[in-house]
Amino acid sequence: QVQLVESGGGSVQAGGSLRLSCAASRYPVGTYCVAWFRQAPGKEREGIAIRESRFGTTSYADSVKGRFTISDDNAKNTLYLQIDSLQPADTAMYYCAANPVTRYTSCTYRPGDYAYWGQGTQVTVSS
Repeated sequence: QVQLVESGGGSVQAGGSLRLSCAASRYPVGTYCVAWFRQAPGKEREGIAIRESRFGTTSYADSVKGRFTISDDNAKNTLYLQIDSLQPADTAMYYCAANPVTRYTSCTYRPGDYAYWGQGTQVTVSS
């Protein structure tokens, strides 16, 4: 069973940085996607960064491009999200997610395409 546990959230001032971690019990067998999502109060869950395991390709939502960096440490089964230049609009619960992919599917930003989720870690940015 794939279990994901996020950590690293907190309260920071605008302009600050955080590094979120997502520890996995294991990843899906074969090629898989890992992703970070966030959800602010009253808003839909938003995909912000994805990484495909086979070639390590990454992509970012326009709202975070240039400020967020997704990476992983396979030896530790841990996914990271480095967040720089934090803004109040980044305040949200942040979740990591994982899902296997096949030759017929690809990594997406759609929450419904991910089977495995962590419980989330809160990021609060004050101005």
